[in-house]
Amino acid sequence: MIEALKEVGVTEVVLAINYRPEVMLNFLKDFEDKLGITITCSQETEPLGTAGPLALARDKLVDGSGEPFFVLNSDVISEYPFAELIKFHKSHGGEATIMVTKVDEPSKYGVVVMEEATGMVEKFVEKPKIFVGNKINAGIYLLNPSVLDRIELKPTSIEKEVFPRIAADAKLFAMVLPGFWMDVGQPRDYITGLRLYLDSLRKRSANRLATGAHIVGNVLVHESAKIGEGCLIGPDVAIGPGCVVEDGVRLSRCTVMRGVRIKKHACISNSIIGWHSTVGQWARIENMTILGEDVHVGDEVYTNGGVVLPHKEIKSSILKPEIVM
Repeated sequence: MIEALKEVGVTEVVLAINYRPEVMLNFLKDFEDKLGITITCSQETEPLGTAGPLALARDKLVDGSGEPFFVLNSDVISEYPFAELIKFHKSHGGEATIMVTKVDEPSKYGVVVMEEATGMVEKFVEKPKIFVGNKINAGIYLLNPSVLDRIELKPTSIEKEVFPRIAADAKLFAMVLPGFWMDVGQPRDYITGLRLYLDSLRKRSANRLATGAHIVGNVLVHESAKIGEGCLIGPDVAIGPGCVVEDGVRLSRCTVMRGVRIKKHACISNSIIGWHSTVGQWARIENMTILGEDVHVGDEVYTNGGVVLPHKEIKSSILKPEIVM
């Protein structure tokens, strides 16, 4: 997401955070240096909903130029067609543009009803009982600074309070998001989002994907990661910076985050391995197991789903999904 913003000329990213902002800022320091972009935060002292943080960050968002700014939900993943969004926003002359995506079961969501020819949003219908459309809010917006005049510094929903008022003034437009879209706020959806992202990467920048006899399907490996002999990796795997994957390891449909060590002949599928964790020899991790930061799984341990909180050592098998505190 940050890389895509940089590509369209964004020079500063402001994170709306209400808990331990230093953790996120430290994590994103590498992106600042690599991309030459400024990343700051606007910290809430109380939860302000999805619109209140914009009022809180007003001084950071308004620079006097009158240029629109992006507002993005950080738990959605797509191809981020920001250049097309800017072009569409400037063409319709409205106050705000939201991106929408098509879904198969609109009754589960809040549906955006819009004019097909112009993109003007007519109304929002929450979980409709009858079919009124199949487009939902994708969590990607481009807003004029004047939108901030509609938002008070208090807990406010941009989706339920601000956007309907802009739509009532015929100044809200929607653009259909091309390509894939996924809300990755839940672990299972994160793994699905990874698959969709890697499929997209195959089409757009296949040279970024790993190749070799030990690779199956789409696999993304950071250049600093080390892969041992006799491994079989893929499909749908992402391996982060500084990881060490020892000999004979099997990985599929999983994310391995920064600094992880996976010891010989371990097998991991449908799981997320947190930063600086260790997976022991012949261990087997599957069924949507989530390891927090600095978790150490012993040799020959089996985990069948569940969540392990940070800084834990797992010495015995987890036979059914549970939360390990």
